[in-house]
Amino acid sequence: MSSSTTRRHRIKVYGLWFIIILACAAALYFILREYAPDGWVESHGVRILIIIVASAAASFALRWSIPHFLHVTIRKGKRGKKAKEELEERVTTLSRVFAFTGTVVIVLIAAFMILAELNINIAPLLAGFGILGVAIGFGAQYLIRDLIGGLFVIIEDQYNIGDVVKISGIAGTVEDINLRRTVLRDLDGIVHFIPNGESGVASNYTREWSRVNMDIEVGYGTDLDHAISVINRVCAEMAEEPYWKEAWIKTPEVLRVNELGSSGIGIKIIGDTKPIRQWETMGEIRKRIKKVFDEEGIEIPWPHTKVYFGEEQPSDDRKRSKRKTTERRRVRREDLDLPPDDQFEG
Repeated sequence: MSSSTTRRHRIKVYGLWFIIILACAAALYFILREYAPDGWVESHGVRILIIIVASAAASFALRWSIPHFLHVTIRKGKRGKKAKEELEERVTTLSRVFAFTGTVVIVLIAAFMILAELNINIAPLLAGFGILGVAIGFGAQYLIRDLIGGLFVIIEDQYNIGDVVKISGIAGTVEDINLRRTVLRDLDGIVHFIPNGESGVASNYTREWSRVNMDIEVGYGTDLDHAISVINRVCAEMAEEPYWKEAWIKTPEVLRVNELGSSGIGIKIIGDTKPIRQWETMGEIRKRIKKVFDEEGIEIPWPHTKVYFGEEQPSDDRKRSKRKTTERRRVRREDLDLPPDDQFEG
């Protein structure tokens, strides 16, 4: 969905909600005018209605203006050269957090103003909230830690909605962020809710660019120079295709002979792609390399296992041969009728 289409849709939604709130406020006004004491509607009802409408308008204006303000601010900031996709992710993340926080503040202010219009002394309430806040502060240390952790996640731009990250040992796509928790969905579709205070080390797999880092094994009888040239040729041919040319920043190529393994020789391939395109790239490279290796006669090794069915092992043959030799020697002694060995002692 384009930005202009999204903007028009947002205007329609906000306009619809504003009309609904106006209709509810008008209905409430006529009900109070009918059943409230004389003069109460004119003295307090109108002001309460104005507070409700103004609060709703301020909330809608805040949600409308924050994305535009963030677009301008981020483009002018130090990170103005970021890709357009990452800019949109950043704006979406910050818009949700700021809009939710601003709406909570507006609702609280409106509630206190309405209480004052109803002649309810809010000073004891504020004092009670203060005492309650101290009590909650002692028992909600983890909540405060989560809020502070979420604040640093947002300020430092550690990750945004749509990024693939690993937090607390859980890897997945970021679906939502607020000051208290981060929501991840892993490859199995499982949704994980991670408190920001427990995130620890956060690893971002799709920050600005991503890396192709893969190993291909060939047999020990393979000409390594030929195998390396074939791999580089496959990657170069992919780089000429428009789809992969758009996805890559640096064409993948062989970096080195990485390992002399137990069954084959590992060849490491390195390259850079646009965010989140590395897994798609590695899958396609493996598929094409397998096809070309079959054509070139290059062996891709695999583990071998020898299985014996009903046959004796060589060690058993040696044991049986030694046992037969001992028996033959015993028969020869008996045939010669020799006395036992202990008669020759002394």
